[in-house]
Amino acid sequence: MTTSGARSIFMGPRLRRLRRDLGLTQADMAADLEISAPYVALLERNQRPVTADMLLRLARTYKIDLADVAGDGGADHTARMQSVLKDPMFSDIDIPALEISDLAVSYPGMTEAFLRLYTAYREEQLALAERRDPAMAGAAASSGHDNFDANDPVADVRRFLAARRNNFANLDDAAERIAQDSSGTAGFIERLRTRHNLQVRYLPPNVMLGAVRRLDLHRRQLLLEDSLDTASLHFELAKQLTYLEMEDEIAAALEAGKFTSESAQLLARRALGAYAAAALIMPYSAFAKAVDARRYDLEALARQFGTSFEQTAHRVTTLQRPGLEKIPFFLIRVDPAGNISKLLDGAGFPFAKHGGACPLWSVHGIFKTPRQIVTQWLELPDGKRFFSIARTVTAGGGSFGAARVERAIAIGCAAEHAGQLIYTRDRKEPPADEPTPIGVACRVCHRPRCTARSAPPIGRELLPDDFRTLSVPFGFSAD
Repeated sequence: MTTSGARSIFMGPRLRRLRRDLGLTQADMAADLEISAPYVALLERNQRPVTADMLLRLARTYKIDLADVAGDGGADHTARMQSVLKDPMFSDIDIPALEISDLAVSYPGMTEAFLRLYTAYREEQLALAERRDPAMAGAAASSGHDNFDANDPVADVRRFLAARRNNFANLDDAAERIAQDSSGTAGFIERLRTRHNLQVRYLPPNVMLGAVRRLDLHRRQLLLEDSLDTASLHFELAKQLTYLEMEDEIAAALEAGKFTSESAQLLARRALGAYAAAALIMPYSAFAKAVDARRYDLEALARQFGTSFEQTAHRVTTLQRPGLEKIPFFLIRVDPAGNISKLLDGAGFPFAKHGGACPLWSVHGIFKTPRQIVTQWLELPDGKRFFSIARTVTAGGGSFGAARVERAIAIGCAAEHAGQLIYTRDRKEPPADEPTPIGVACRVCHRPRCTARSAPPIGRELLPDDFRTLSVPFGFSAD
């Protein structure tokens, strides 16, 4: 029996998961703990609290750490609820912090249901906003389609990631557990050998026939192209491990998505596989501490974790675990023609859904200074300011004649966070005349004196040029 005043907690789902992980029935666990099977069932349904005495009994019986049994006492659910309830739609409701904590601890099932509903709501709001986008509406009308990108798998996946702020705590948790036992290239290779009976072999490109990684289950081999650089090799090993050991976590994350096509679901699965691999190489807790210590110095972080500049920049955009949030970043990757091949937004940057982006943004001119970091203060027409870090990255290569692809990536944050970055040094805000005035896209940008404009904005009446030629591409009746 517990002493008077001892703390009792509800941990039904965790107790059920523990029992299943141990391969026990309720009757087995009841016999081990010297209680009745119906009592185990009540504990698992949160109809009875788990007392301190029961926690000790669980820890001693199954030789596990007491902290692992007790878990976080609802801390994760509490942090997630607090984050969600900051949404402006709840601003008129006074919800004390104690009530949030009580709900998360006492009713974890209801809390999880609420969080899932909110995530679904966010996803639908993002989709609705895109359908109402003026540029998209014009494109849809001209093409004769009511919903321009209803079947666009890339847009579908971007909405899926944006609704979750590109953070998947279950993947981070699973990756950290694996990383505690195995890390580094040698550690991953040994884990593949001992846990999965897989030998790693390195083969030349002509033997790999266009693949850089291939799992040969028949011969129990993982084949890797021998010209991969260290960061790419490490990443491919990590990705194979995630597909072998984190299938349940990836499937659970996918289950919450409402994908319009099989292609979208496959793309989302690939994105989650890459997310999990990055989490395995750069575990959340260690990486979050490192970004603070190095003030988000991407090159220094890349050397510390043995990753590429792009892998590191991508990982920085995922640090939004409720209760342990870091600076929210956006990331965009473009080729010299301006095609976007990666887009992650956790900073509220209004990316163009269709059409070209603003050419005044340094990410489009960074190809003139390859491999150099270029910083830039940006100011949107509505006055919002962002700080951008851009650099080129190379994919492919590795041997003479091998195809290479040059792309540029930009990662940025809202101006109020820029003072935490090493790139701003001692300047937290730019001088009044320094920010580059950019727009989202020409068709929705209403800066009339922009010399870089390629198209007139929607809704503006043009002036004829019968009597004068302006120094800017277009003149408008209100000028």
